[in-house]
Amino acid sequence: MKTKYIASLILSGLIGFSTVSCTDDLDQTPPYEVTSASVYRDFNNYKAVLAKVYAGYALTGQQGPAGDPDITGGDEGFSSYLRQYWQLQELPTDEAVIGWGDAGLPDLHDMDWTPNNQFITAMFARIYYQVSLTNEFIRETTDAKLSDRGITGTNAETARIYRAEARFLRALSYYHALDLFGNVPFVTEEDQVGAFFPEQIERAELFRYIESELLDIEDDLVAAGQNEYARADQAAAWMLLAKLYLNAEVYAGEPRYTEAVTYSKKVIDAGFSLEPEYERLFLADNHTAEGIIFPIAFDGTRTQTYGGTTYLVHGPVGGTMAPEDFGIDGGWAGMRTTPSIVNLFPSATGEPDERAMFHTDGQSLEVNEIGSFSNGYPITKYKNITSTGATGSHPGKVFVDTDFPLFRLADAYLMYAEAVLRGGSGGDMGTALQLVNELRERAYDGESGNITQSQLTLRFILDERARELSWEGHRRTDLIRYGLFTSGEYLWAWKGGVRNGRAVESYRTIYPIPTADIIANPNLVQNPGY
Repeated sequence: MKTKYIASLILSGLIGFSTVSCTDDLDQTPPYEVTSASVYRDFNNYKAVLAKVYAGYALTGQQGPAGDPDITGGDEGFSSYLRQYWQLQELPTDEAVIGWGDAGLPDLHDMDWTPNNQFITAMFARIYYQVSLTNEFIRETTDAKLSDRGITGTNAETARIYRAEARFLRALSYYHALDLFGNVPFVTEEDQVGAFFPEQIERAELFRYIESELLDIEDDLVAAGQNEYARADQAAAWMLLAKLYLNAEVYAGEPRYTEAVTYSKKVIDAGFSLEPEYERLFLADNHTAEGIIFPIAFDGTRTQTYGGTTYLVHGPVGGTMAPEDFGIDGGWAGMRTTPSIVNLFPSATGEPDERAMFHTDGQSLEVNEIGSFSNGYPITKYKNITSTGATGSHPGKVFVDTDFPLFRLADAYLMYAEAVLRGGSGGDMGTALQLVNELRERAYDGESGNITQSQLTLRFILDERARELSWEGHRRTDLIRYGLFTSGEYLWAWKGGVRNGRAVESYRTIYPIPTADIIANPNLVQNPGY
């Protein structure tokens, strides 16, 4: 049985060893490194410290939901890693608009952000907080240090597995930095501890570093599907490699589609099963669902945050929607989607494609005013309700049990198909078609939605990714890979801040380095256009 490993450890007394502050004092260097060597003297501490590293993707501080933050200088609730990542990946695309007027938030779907945007700054800070935590763990778990502390035998072997997981998590955060920001500060366990000015790494070089790290730890990670739930295994590394290779032309200027085929196929062949019921992947007991390769885990009583899936469950609920249907105490009336996404489905009511999860009652299809919640259909994907109809564990129905499926098997199917269509060798069109139709057979509860070989085109794959993976944090990256994110070739409501959409500057395929970091670190050069 899968259990929520992260949730079971996250409130242990050991997680408070490492904090960092971001201030408005521009005379300070960005806090990329923290130390706590004394924690590592006792091997019994290692698992809880590793849990803290994993928790950085879900939580914002030491007590939850707020009050003792990892990073100071802003609202703790909106600073969570997953919340910011989701916003930067979804709000500038056709998949989401949000009605709130927080400073800098409308700029995301208007695509006119600046280096002073507080949400971009928060994401940048979260990435480097995670890099700090992972560097610390990696630095303190070398074979030499384990030996010096008398940690040998089985404990030493376990520590090496933990270290490989920490290296995976660092690669994951650097992948997000690569994708979102391009040329970024670069720090590893080899750098000095304390205040210094990190050098900036070129995007293509960072691509090669992430690739080398993932390849190097591949054999050190637990076999695919064999680790504790919500911990990284070989399949998680293969998924990240497949994503890296699929986007290699964007990141490094060279096609690597053959490698994308290879590593997506490794995931597909690793023994995972496709969850038969699509909606189960997004419910409060989705830790029991099949096909989730690597989640960010949440628990309504033990991992409380106003970010993460609490945000994704509450945020789209408003208007005529009943909060009890989502297992929550009330909605926040924020996020909806655009007609461009709704129109990808045969019917806005969810029939026959079961992935068409929209609330239409009292809502207009068109988004004439972003600030009006009734404009646009909310996506009803995430719920704090279990597959048996029970409400999540939090008594007040505020914080949710729903895990976020960062990597799942269906994505591997679609990456394989796209990589084959783009010319990657080692795969075949017949298998690509079979995998896509498996997803559609689940969606249509039969073969009525199946496509033929001639219908399997790159544009079909892009549309199918939106149908299968909407609101899962992929859309911006997908549109950039297809050359549609900034161009006038594909427009949607409010792209570029215009009702019918417009092309925007091509430099907006990456975000700016935050102004505070540019001023604080003389080694950093701002991304072009900003």
